Amino acid sequence: MAFNSLLVANRGEIACRILRTARDLGLRTIAVYSQADSNAPHVLMADEAVLIGPGPVGQSYLDPQRILKAAKKTGATAVHPGYGFLSENDGFAEAVNDAGLVFVGPSARAIYLMGNKAEAKRLMIAAGVPCVPGYQEADQSDAVLIKAAETIGYPLMVKAAAGGGGRGMRLVDKCEDLENALSLARSEAISAFGSGTLILEKAIQRPRHVEIQIFADSQGNYIHLGERDCSVQRRHQKVIEESPCPVMTPHLRAQMGSAAIAAAKAVDYCGAGTVEFLLDASGNFYFLEMNTRLQVEHPVTEMVTGLDLVALQLSVAQGNPLPLKQEDVRLDGHAMEVRLYAEDPAQDFLPVTGVIDLWRPAIAKGVRVDDGICTGMEVSPYYDPMLAKIIAWGPDRQVAHNRLTKALRASVLFGPTSNATFLIEALETDTFVKGEATTAFIEETFASGIELPVPSAADAALAAVLFLRKEQNDAFARAGYVSRTQLGWSSSALPPVPLQLTSNSETFNLVVRCMGSMWTIKTKDDTISISVDAEEDAAVSCRIDGRTVFATGLVNNRGDLGLAIGQWRYVFHRVQPGQDDKTASGGGQILAPMPGLIIDLVAVEGQTVAKGDVLAVLEAMKMQHQITAHVDGVIKSVGVRLDSQIAAGDVIVEIEEPTAAVT
Repeated sequence: MAFNSLLVANRGEIACRILRTARDLGLRTIAVYSQADSNAPHVLMADEAVLIGPGPVGQSYLDPQRILKAAKKTGATAVHPGYGFLSENDGFAEAVNDAGLVFVGPSARAIYLMGNKAEAKRLMIAAGVPCVPGYQEADQSDAVLIKAAETIGYPLMVKAAAGGGGRGMRLVDKCEDLENALSLARSEAISAFGSGTLILEKAIQRPRHVEIQIFADSQGNYIHLGERDCSVQRRHQKVIEESPCPVMTPHLRAQMGSAAIAAAKAVDYCGAGTVEFLLDASGNFYFLEMNTRLQVEHPVTEMVTGLDLVALQLSVAQGNPLPLKQEDVRLDGHAMEVRLYAEDPAQDFLPVTGVIDLWRPAIAKGVRVDDGICTGMEVSPYYDPMLAKIIAWGPDRQVAHNRLTKALRASVLFGPTSNATFLIEALETDTFVKGEATTAFIEETFASGIELPVPSAADAALAAVLFLRKEQNDAFARAGYVSRTQLGWSSSALPPVPLQLTSNSETFNLVVRCMGSMWTIKTKDDTISISVDAEEDAAVSCRIDGRTVFATGLVNNRGDLGLAIGQWRYVFHRVQPGQDDKTASGGGQILAPMPGLIIDLVAVEGQTVAKGDVLAVLEAMKMQHQITAHVDGVIKSVGVRLDSQIAAGDVIVEIEEPTAAVT
């Protein structure tokens, strides 16, 4: 079972994470990549890299034969699936083994049994593991599911039996919404996992989501490595994780750990796995599911245990016994992790795409950044929008929290909109600081939505200075020899420069003067003085009206300026003379909010629709998004076809609004 080379059947940050440990262990490393990932960091990290197909996952990362062909071509002796994609595909695990390779993960049988939520729940009930009341039987007719729901009671969860990551999952509060939820969940499950089998579960109100990391070897040894609290979620996808859980006690940890090991033993598990539970306010916990792979949030466990979980996976996969027993496991300090997504919190967290103009992660004591992106890389519509994870450790929860929020402020991503500012706001709420967050945290705390930050006049003034300094430096670079000491110098004041900047629907009309290193910016209500003390590689140290400010500012090749000050991230657009910066209102046009695939098209030309009616379903970044009418009227035209790939901003449907009667 020993191996000396490893193919990583994944991409992004998890591919980089696995390659790093494999390289440290002296293994020859092989990466696979799609055409959309040709310049991705994981491709450059590996000893070899193999192109396996175009961007869509079905033609690349989700195609087992392409992966196995790459393994054969490179002489790989083992395959690590990472998470997502084929990591919980029992057929793939079996195919890897049949090809004479080592699959770094559990047996195909264990993946199959735990990968189907219905089968897994039946097994857990038999093993005595506490489970949420629900329906997990074979009859999948709507009539039977609706009848079962009446017995379970509302609210309840509809879940894809084969899936995870929030896909194929719907919360249903009342019976009249169930039929539509079943249809959507089934469709999403078929698209994501190839199976439309569903289960129903009683919705546990405001629980914590607490999971136990387990490890097992081929000699029959089982241990758990403590818990992770993953309660901060949106759309059932985790956003913030920490270890230990703020309300955990030694007795409860022992109980949950024993239940997790019992779950693993029920399927003769081997390798790394995570058993997820819902924990209610009374200390009762219920089996949710088992993930038969490495988890996204595994770094928090690594930071409190001091263990490299990927190294343990590789060792166990080679037939070695676990190097420690349960009594050897020690939890030291506290760790927290946030997931940095390419998404727009102000637009209901819609995923976004685009070129990364700058990625500069924080470097600080106790901080770890796992990423799979780099400056210049394009975030495509084909994959999950998670870009990076920022993790912080401290001797206690407060220090870990302080380090994490500071690291988030120091990490800069320009290009696609991200959730960075939202993460800081979430971390700094009283509820989270007190350790009281449940799975309802985001819904309750941000019930009124997420508002875009509004830049101040001082922010706009600094943006104006950075725009003009960029022009100044470009002119200096094009000139013949001119001493930098003469830059900006004149025997009299240089003429004022008018600028109009826009950011987040705010417009700033400014007049800027420069004398040497001092800039004076006149705004509508004030005059602001700025001196730039240092500027290097987009990092700026300046004084604004005598106050020292550290910022990051970059003018991209589209002519816009990204500005990061503390936790705030702005994009300033410079309106050129004669340019109309006002965009026309969409009226009755329904535009694609992001690139994606039209997987359902309800709209028909001539159809009468009401505001809120579903017109189409767009699949993008592994999620399905209902496109609805935002006005009443008659469909004038349909601009897309079923199964067509469309770009952001494409017209999906045009609705002709009714004309008011003339009296």
